[in-house]
Amino acid sequence: QVQLVESGGGLVRPGGSLRLSCATSGYISSINVMAMGWYRQAPGKERELVATISRTGATNYSDSVKGRFTTSRENTKNTVYLQMNSLKPEDTAVYYCNLKYYHYTSGTVDAWGQGTLVTVSA
Repeated sequence: QVQLVESGGGLVRPGGSLRLSCATSGYISSINVMAMGWYRQAPGKERELVATISRTGATNYSDSVKGRFTTSRENTKNTVYLQMNSLKPEDTAVYYCNLKYYHYTSGTVDAWGQGTLVTVSA
């Protein structure tokens, strides 16, 4: 099965930066990947979209992170990154990596990482 491994979470001061990485494993090729992205969830809140990047490289960001976060992708390894700058306390959440891909028997499939905690505090 396809698995996603995340890294980079931790404690950071307001105004600081973190870079999250998400690497995939499994028997899929880059041509099957439709999009990758990041979601986050704070305690007591629903999971929300942070950023996505399509197979073509097109990116989308939520209004709350525009201008501060940047997502990028290495298509060869199906790896996605989230560069987070100018972090705010309200960015504190568990961040999840998402991979959307096509499987010939199942159609579009979503795979999720285990989540990594980002805490922004002085």
